Amino acid sequence: MAAVSARQHHAFRILMGRHMPRAIRVAQRIVRDPGEADDIGQEAFLRVWSRAASFDPEIARFTTWLYRIVLNLAFDRTPRRQHSPIDEAADVRSDDPEPVERVIADEERRILEWAMADLPERQRAAIALFHMEGLSGEDAAHAMGLGAKAFESLLGRARAALKQNVQKIQDTGRCA
Repeated sequence: MAAVSARQHHAFRILMGRHMPRAIRVAQRIVRDPGEADDIGQEAFLRVWSRAASFDPEIARFTTWLYRIVLNLAFDRTPRRQHSPIDEAADVRSDDPEPVERVIADEERRILEWAMADLPERQRAAIALFHMEGLSGEDAAHAMGLGAKAFESLLGRARAALKQNVQKIQDTGRCA
């Protein structure tokens, strides 16, 4: 980051190469739109470039700082969408020896996506950072601008709401 702060383009390209996929992945989990997530990743790195001098490694690691930028952009762009159920399921065709297991795994992934989509954005971010990105509680809290106890509380509420959403989806057959 010192080299990026000194406006060294080569260092910035290296930083982008290492961290852009992660930024896009986190944004995708929040906004649920690949195109929008790509835009957020690009905007995040524009901010990294323009605000490189403000980065302080004594306060946070680079990835934590980047997550904070990505989350802020994603929260600003999160649409308030209404979801409609799928009218018809497509035929499943597979040459794999275990197509049933694949269908089950796909269904579980869809249920999780639907359940995540119904969470408030801050709860979705907590789940995404901690469980999907593997950040420690401390790093995820810092990325979200929260204290450790506040993050633990948010994550607990998010887990409970996610479990409730999954159960509701399974009970109603909403994703089937």
